Parts: sequence; C-alpha cells; structure tokens
Amino acid sequence: MPSSLPAGDPAPPDGSLPESALAEVGQRPFGFYVHVPFCTVRCGYCDFNTYTAAELGDQPGASRATYAEAAIAEIRQARRVLGDRDLAVDTVFFGGGTPTLLPAADLAAVLAAIAAEFGLSRDAEVTTEANPDSVAAWDLEALRESGFTRVSFGMQSAVDHVLHTLDRTHDPLRVPAVVEWSRAAGFDEVSLDLIYGTPGESLDDWATSLEVALACHPDHLSAYSLIVEPGTALARRISRGELPMTDDDDLADKYLLADQQLAEAGLKWYEVSNWSRDEATRCRHNELYWTGGHWWGVGPGAHSHVGGVRWWNVKHPAAYADRLAAATSPAAAREVLDAETRRVERVLLEIRLRDGLPVLTLDAHGRAAVADLVARDLVELAAERLVLTREGRLLADAVVRDLLR
Repeated sequence: MPSSLPAGDPAPPDGSLPESALAEVGQRPFGFYVHVPFCTVRCGYCDFNTYTAAELGDQPGASRATYAEAAIAEIRQARRVLGDRDLAVDTVFFGGGTPTLLPAADLAAVLAAIAAEFGLSRDAEVTTEANPDSVAAWDLEALRESGFTRVSFGMQSAVDHVLHTLDRTHDPLRVPAVVEWSRAAGFDEVSLDLIYGTPGESLDDWATSLEVALACHPDHLSAYSLIVEPGTALARRISRGELPMTDDDDLADKYLLADQQLAEAGLKWYEVSNWSRDEATRCRHNELYWTGGHWWGVGPGAHSHVGGVRWWNVKHPAAYADRLAAATSPAAAREVLDAETRRVERVLLEIRLRDGLPVLTLDAHGRAAVADLVARDLVELAAERLVLTREGRLLADAVVRDLLR
C-alpha cells in the first residue's frame, strides 16, 4: 500500500495561508515540486505515493490522460493563494512515480502553466526524473525544447540480480544510451541515482555500478543507502527470511567506496548523499529543501512549505482531481511550525551540507557539544560553521542527536 500521511491540523478549504507565512514569501528561493504518481510496476522497496494502472482501474479523475489538467488547476490555485506578489520560480522538479510516463507535451503544459502564472527566473533549474526505460530520444528532445534543463535517471544499479531484487525493470545497458540521448538533446545537466545495500549486493557489485555510472560522465550523482520501509514488499520478504536485512557495516563500506571513486572522478560531495562536478551542477531544487526555502507541491500526496506552514495533499489521484474540479484546495491537512521546530529542522538538514551549519543555529547545549564532536573527528569547525568529516558523514544521525538532545 502507498505510504500514509501524517495527521496534522485541518487545512482551509480555500487553501489560504496565514498572513505571517505570506509575509515571508519572496524572502527565500521559491520552487515547485510536481508529483506524478504513476508507475508501470511498483518497486518492492518503494513507499512513495505511486499507483500502477491496475491499482487505479477506471476511476474518474485518476487517469494519466487527465492528470496535467488537474495539476494545472492546482498551479492556478497557488497563484490565487499567494496573491499578486512578484515571485519568479527558481526551480521546478517533476518527481514520482515516473513523470516520463506522461507524454512530453503534458509535462511541457504543466511547466508552461507555472511560467504563465508566476514566471521563471532567468536561470531557472527545471528537472524531470525518468527511468531509463521510460523515455525515448524524441521525448528528451521535446522536453528540452519546452524548457527543461536537467534530467535525473533512476539507474539504481548496473547489476542484473540487484535490479531484480529491487523490482526494477530496465536493462542496465540502456543507461549509457539515455545519457547520450540527453546530451544530444542539449540538456545542461544529467544526473544519475544509485542505491547501495540491496540484499545480495556484494561490494564488487556496488563497484561495478559505480564504474558504469562514472563511465557515463554524469554532472551529478546521488547515492542512497537502501532503507527498508515498513509495509513494503521488500520488508515483507525480509521478515519472511527470503532476503537478509541490510547491514550497517556493509552500508558504511559501500559509502566510503562511493565517496572515494566519485572524488577520483572529479565529483565533490555537497550533501551527504549527493555529489556534483561543481557548484553550478548541484541540484538547486534539493538545496531549496535543505536550506528552508519555499516550495509548492503539486499533485496527489505532494508536500508544500511556505513561511513556516507545511501542508500535504490528499493521496489518491481521483480524490485530488475531484477537489480541484470543485475549486477546493487538495490539501488534506497542514501544520504551522513554531520557531523551535524550524530551528531543529534546520539543524537536521543543514548539518548534512558541505557548506555546513552555522554554530549560531545551535542552542546552548548544542554549542557545548561541539568541542567533543571535533575531538572525535566527526565535525570540523570553519568560519563558525560545522562541517561533517568523512567519518561524520557515516554517523550523521548520531551527530544530530548530540547537537539536539
């Protein structure tokens, strides 16, 4: 089953925001996340809000054919809620699910609606995720022509048995091809996503995936350790003893190998799980999340944050479309974050960045913990900012606990 949403507080039917939140609009970068909840198959490890055609059936409003129309209606609603403030969009990110299961023309229409309602910054970053088997060369050409600047491919692994365990359906030999097609289409940036720690994956398997990924010369690479989420098919297989549970030492070895190989290839870490060729090829949309920016999440189950108010949409595509057709906000619930919660979240996120966490963000207890963390070689202190060491990156959660408890 798709993941559940938190309870939260009731969201206003018209989607209105408190004046305190609106007062912050324009003070930080602003982006759009567009969630496309459709997948050809459900991967066993995934707990995102996604649906296959078999799950959706013929429910009104739940089809791919009508999705762009509903998304555009929410974008127009966002314009009404945020008023006439001058608010050019810095980043747009289409995620999922598999956005490229929609026709390129539909993705282009959603992007055009954002540009029409808000305007795009001159150097706006516009990303779509894609599976290697969900795009053709002409799709990439059409997306580039419509204003997309960046594409992120869900490669996950280059080893057949690892992909099979993850329920990924693409041929690993297709990855170099789609990267080449993206370059030919004129994309400014190409990113690859990898997962390490899949049950049955050896260190040599992981080294093979890194080698194949780096041979594609990506501008950006994300490498995430596999998290076994409760309620997923993978979790059930592990609980039945069909697959072994992930091992922390194995995950650490694979992270260190990735960091070494990526650094040797000229990719520098800028967030614990992300590497880029230079500052210009960092994912600016993700940086917006990590640094407390504002974004509007479009689509079923999408989350938004503006001025300390966080809300999330109803999950099912049919319920989402029904609300928008009735000129009602699709928000299921929301929460207004107090100053302390925002501070804690800043510590949680910014400590993971190479740019570091300002020491002034910490309370008295956190500042008192710094000397011990430095002595244990988990953080470095530079220009009044805390930066994780390599060892600290392996123990980032423990560092956060020491800073916050």
